[in-house]
Order: sequence, then structure tokens, then C-alpha cells
Amino acid sequence: MAGNKPPWTLPAKAAYSKFDGKRAQRYFGETYEVPSFFPILSLLPQRALTYIKQTRDRKSFESSFQAIFQGLWKDHLDLAKPEKLVIALRRVFPENEVQEIISAAGFPKVKADLQAATEYVVKEQGAFGCPWFWVTNGEIQEPFFGSDRFHYMWDFLEIPHRDLELKAKI
Repeated sequence: MAGNKPPWTLPAKAAYSKFDGKRAQRYFGETYEVPSFFPILSLLPQRALTYIKQTRDRKSFESSFQAIFQGLWKDHLDLAKPEKLVIALRRVFPENEVQEIISAAGFPKVKADLQAATEYVVKEQGAFGCPWFWVTNGEIQEPFFGSDRFHYMWDFLEIPHRDLELKAKI
């Protein structure tokens, strides 16, 4: 939709991502391996999250996002398959709610809502990849792209933080 190509489809980016991924893991204190079936068709988990966001509270949505992240990156569940997404969602919801969410992910309205949200961020906000953040400081709104831009967002929001600094002179 945005014309951007995933890094793993470009040989130079694919080779570089092996280094960058390990660096990010060290920096954020996380460990994971790219699943052998990656990339997945992520429409099902995105639709499930769309429905959860529409029908549950913020804590449930955030817990669902975390469970899906863990399911894909740490447990290597192919979340494009409903039976695998069920496993991830069971960490957050009881069985009857999990089945409701899986079913709702196929509803035309949920599909249309995800499509509309995607079109909006691409066409109106200029999104071209993920993660994409649209941040408001109360007066001004600006986009931020990438997992290495948090300090820029904190500056924009005037949130005190310890900036990146060298401990020794070079």
C-alpha cells in the first residue's frame, strides 16, 4: 500500500538485519529468534487486535498485544493460523472470549475497520512501515518511524530522560 518493501526482501537489508536484530535485543534486554515460517500473513492477529481494541479496555488490548508478540517471536506460533492465535490469546482471555475474538476477526466490519485504519495511516499520515507512531504533545502532532526513535519522541513530548551519552572520551 505504501510502496515500501520489507527488509527481508532486499538482500542488503536482509543481511544487515541479522546484526541490527541482535543489537536491539541486547539494548532492550530481550531475546528471540526469527521463526522459520517468518514472515507470516498477519491479517488474522491484526483483525483480532482491532476487535479487542474496539470491545475491551486498554489493559486487555495491551496484554493481548504482548501475548501475540510472545506467541510469534518467542514461542514461534504461526499466528496466521487460528488454532495458533487461540494459544496466544488464552494467556489473556478465558476460552469463551477467545472464541468470540477469533470469530469476530472474520466479521466484515472488523475487516473493513482494519482496512480503513491502514489506509488512513498510509494516505493521511504518510506511514511507510512499522513501527509507526503518531504522537501529539497537546498542540502539535508529528510522525515517528522505527524502534530506535523513542528518545526523539520523549524530547518531542518534553518527557525527562537520560539521553544517549558516551561514558568515556574517544
